[in-house]
Amino acid sequence: MDEPVLPERPRLAPGVRLHFDKTRNAWVLLCPEKVIEAEGPANEILRRCDGTRTTADIIDELAAVFSADRAVIAQDVTDMLTELAHKRLLVG
Repeated sequence: MDEPVLPERPRLAPGVRLHFDKTRNAWVLLCPEKVIEAEGPANEILRRCDGTRTTADIIDELAAVFSADRAVIAQDVTDMLTELAHKRLLVG
């Protein structure tokens, strides 16, 4: 079986959505048959996975927002997006 490739313009897969859960007072990723809490940087990454931004755009935006080293942000973003693509929660 081939491993999913990081999408050029990542977006959440059909049936997956980012939602603010008032009960948990937290952002969650609603997936078929599961809920994944999206805390801190994960939320910021997921909010930008709209199918219009490239992975590089997301990295650049987050590096600017957090005044952080682009290389560190790039590693974190690509790791997370690769994991989500592997779980089939992200498409592009």
